[in-house]
Amino acid sequence: MTQGERKATLALSSIFALRMLGLFMIMPVFALYGHQLRDATPALIGLAIGVYGLAQAVLQIPIGLLADRMNRKVLIVQGLMLFAVGGAVAALSDSIWGVIIGRTIQGAGAISAVVMALLADLTREEQRTKAMSTIGMSIGLSFAVAFVIGPFVAAHFGLSGLFWATSLLAVMGLGLMMTVPTPTITLKQTHQTYGQQLRQSVVHGELSRLNIGIFVLHLVMTASFVLLPHLLTDYAHLPASQHGWVYLPIVLGGFVAAVPAIIIAEKKRKIKQVFVAGIALLTVSLVLLAQGYPQKYTLLMGISVFFIAFNLLEALLPSLLSKIAPAGTKATAMGIYASSQFLGAFCGGVLGGILYGLHSISLAYIILALCSILWLVVALTMQSPRFLHSMMLNINPCTQAEAAVLLAKLQPVVGVEEVVVLAQEGVVYLKVDKERLDEPSLKNLVLA
Repeated sequence: MTQGERKATLALSSIFALRMLGLFMIMPVFALYGHQLRDATPALIGLAIGVYGLAQAVLQIPIGLLADRMNRKVLIVQGLMLFAVGGAVAALSDSIWGVIIGRTIQGAGAISAVVMALLADLTREEQRTKAMSTIGMSIGLSFAVAFVIGPFVAAHFGLSGLFWATSLLAVMGLGLMMTVPTPTITLKQTHQTYGQQLRQSVVHGELSRLNIGIFVLHLVMTASFVLLPHLLTDYAHLPASQHGWVYLPIVLGGFVAAVPAIIIAEKKRKIKQVFVAGIALLTVSLVLLAQGYPQKYTLLMGISVFFIAFNLLEALLPSLLSKIAPAGTKATAMGIYASSQFLGAFCGGVLGGILYGLHSISLAYIILALCSILWLVVALTMQSPRFLHSMMLNINPCTQAEAAVLLAKLQPVVGVEEVVVLAQEGVVYLKVDKERLDEPSLKNLVLA
């Protein structure tokens, strides 16, 4: 990576991690401490955990559409501000309904797709897997930290302390935004309507498979963390304040174990094979957890395998998305992806609460394993992504008519797979197959 790419990756991954840390700190303890709130029931506790995902699911697509045409850094700042305000609302509430409102406001800061799109702007295609994997890994790292800090903060400062901490983390994210480089292009010019722009990503078969995948992954993850605290408390007899010391080595171990698989996926161009293996591993972990209530070591093994699979899949999914998404509508595709992600989190929170209310944790994990098996079937039909390279060429600013002529000339060049001409900015973005690229013809056309 260049210095600029490293700086952008580090800053945006840190912003993503801080925001997810604020979210994950709630998950391992809210199912236990939420009963202290007025009007709390198991279903409403599950709703409070999942409503954040519902708000994200509703807003990621429209914000993604805007991010293909507006300043992405401004949208990220606005989202972080909403996250901070929502945390304050939840912290000041003494009823489950106030917490649900606060979590909804936090979810309205739907910037996941914008962060990934901005990172895609600031990195080359051949470096984007590393960049997107860094975001995925930052999520896993935030898991590890959150599962130690969350129980500690809840034990000493209560639920209000947890929510104030999420607001503080959002403010830290705002400070980090000052260090993010400004991309060459912040305004995307397009002839498509918003409806056409959305449809292009919705009907894309390979993107749809990834959207299904991230939905299932976060449904399983969120439902698991409605159920896991009760397994550790009721069976392992661990107080909530000690749960972090179980999660920490397991999550860090999963983080380390996933790294070689990610390297193999990229270096050996085996990303589909590693991806499918990760889903199979996730299924195995859920089957182990379904049997883990009476067997302590089976429970710990199930949690360990779960985090290896989760870290691997969380890193590979955005990398696959960045390779497959059309060049001119990345933020829109990522908006649909992020909506699927958070819709999965919402459904997982509600499903976990309902299943726990039925007092059948084993049945809950069997249902989650069946969801994972369905995902595995879908993933087996996906095509292996092509490994293309990105190029950015400078031209003189021109009219839309001149840009259309240039576009028509560039598309037939051998090895050119995708072209985006930004007329007013004087920039051409291309995805190319370097092994086939007719580079002399390409340069002659641009110079002409």
